[in-house]
Amino acid sequence: MATLATVDLVKNYGRAPAVRGVCLTVDDGELLCILGPSGCGKSTTLRVIGGFEQADGGDVRLDGVSIAALPPNRRPTAMVFQKYTLWPHMRVFDNVAFGLRLRHLDKATIAGKVGEALELVGLPEVGRRYPHQLSGGEQQRIALARALVLEPRVLLLDEPLSNLDARLRVRMREEIKRIQRRVSITTVFVTHDQEEALSVADRIAVMNEGRLEQVDTPTAVYNRPRTLFVADFIGRMNRLAATYPGDHGALRTDIGLLPAPEGVSWPLGTELVVAIRPEDLRLARPGDGLAFRARVEVVMELGHYRQVSLQAISGPVPGPALIMIVGKDVDVRAGESIAVTPTRYLAYARPAGVTDEDHDRRAEDAPAPLEVALDATPRVAV
Repeated sequence: MATLATVDLVKNYGRAPAVRGVCLTVDDGELLCILGPSGCGKSTTLRVIGGFEQADGGDVRLDGVSIAALPPNRRPTAMVFQKYTLWPHMRVFDNVAFGLRLRHLDKATIAGKVGEALELVGLPEVGRRYPHQLSGGEQQRIALARALVLEPRVLLLDEPLSNLDARLRVRMREEIKRIQRRVSITTVFVTHDQEEALSVADRIAVMNEGRLEQVDTPTAVYNRPRTLFVADFIGRMNRLAATYPGDHGALRTDIGLLPAPEGVSWPLGTELVVAIRPEDLRLARPGDGLAFRARVEVVMELGHYRQVSLQAISGPVPGPALIMIVGKDVDVRAGESIAVTPTRYLAYARPAGVTDEDHDRRAEDAPAPLEVALDATPRVAV
């Protein structure tokens, strides 16, 4: 198929920067998700790739050849938009065939390609129906068929599942993954839904304020978020202010002392943020030296696991609020005091003079977090 690359991509709307120097490579047959909050520049990046927006700087390349000067209809890409834009007065067959007719293909060829595309998306029998006679999921698949029938080298998906209900979204993301694997097409999938990205992507590119924060596999993005923004945006994360006193190889936090990462060379008094995933907290065992006391505020039943809201107890002043994930076999009740211990944490050192807000969103020059494993206890699957 194709290897897609954006090189120092820049897009401004007046004085407002939307995309700031984005460099991405999507390998042949890979499904890359661009993930981020509303307004982060992910859809703008996709539209620039597709030729629907003109970049103010940088380049878009396919197999090393620039396509930045080509209009959308001459680029070897196909876009599925958030709104499926199926023509209501046309039957499904004619919607899918529209692009092929613009290419002046003969009727027999068009009929064969449309049939193959409808078969691919699992709807070979709906060609004579109108869009209003289809469910939302079926309309989404027809929009996908209309893109794939053109045999693009790159498929662009702009939040294609956002208009579907939660149950149908799960089904359709599995369907998109199946189809993408079957045709082995290079794909860029834009979403603000972290679960969607984690479940379908080969790699995830996390964007914030027009910049890339991290590009990595779903497992790496979740387990080792490069910045605090990524840590908070992907899943839940407990955050603790910490300092490095440097006198006993430990970090001082609001839940007590934690062993410092090995081999650190931080100056004395370095300020840090300790980040702990909810599944990396567990009930303490007898003899756990890192245990701290916490009050159970709320227990939420979430299917095969429980989410426990805690208030750490640290003297007369309430400690930090925390979230812990436990299995269904763990009996905890609101109002009781329990002993909790962390099993793993990430330490993010804060450069001198950087505020909390800046520390959350600075990706450039930010030192990689240090991981400390405190216990080999298996995590709760969530």
